[in-house]
Amino acid sequence: MTKSKSAKPTQKKSRQPDVTRRNILDAALYEFAAKGLAGARVDEIAARSGSNKRMIYEYFGNKEGLWLTVLENAYTRMREEEHAIDVARMKPEDGMRYLMEFNFKFCSRNPEFIALLNAENLHKASYLKDSKKIRELYTPLLVVITDLLQRGQKDGVFRKGVDPVELYTTIAALGFFYFSNIHTLSTIFGRNLLSPKQQKTRLDHSMEVVLGYLRP
Repeated sequence: MTKSKSAKPTQKKSRQPDVTRRNILDAALYEFAAKGLAGARVDEIAARSGSNKRMIYEYFGNKEGLWLTVLENAYTRMREEEHAIDVARMKPEDGMRYLMEFNFKFCSRNPEFIALLNAENLHKASYLKDSKKIRELYTPLLVVITDLLQRGQKDGVFRKGVDPVELYTTIAALGFFYFSNIHTLSTIFGRNLLSPKQQKTRLDHSMEVVLGYLRP
């Protein structure tokens, strides 16, 4: 009985650093997405996370280190969710549809991701260049796309000579542009592009554009 009781505080204590770190990252994601790197304040991140500046500096070194970690986590989450489905077992056209639908819907569900990418592009990816893991996250994705293209060519449903990097850039752009400009486009064209109906229309159109290009 005594041994069992004494184990609980130890377990709770060992988990505390992970919880604190997670809380800081969640708070930083909110602040960075809302205000960018320059506008976000470490004091505000600490207050929102229920932590303190000392802990932030201990875990991440400085605000720029925290920014990079938040960026890497956002990319990692996207890739992990994407890999939840085994695209390699799908027919080529179905696999390509899945990748397009996932990318579009991920952007829809995660406006913070769009905000982070916009902000990092303003900095010319100067912080992302220091990442030791970002390219590793995208290598498996390019392998999947290459496999889909090769199988599609073999089945006669995809054309030859498609560059997987160019194709992915197009797929990503079709979702990213829509959601990064959704408020201005809604105003310009007098449509509520955030509505489920308009999003479905846009996704269907995007799939037709990409699959139409891929057909022999």
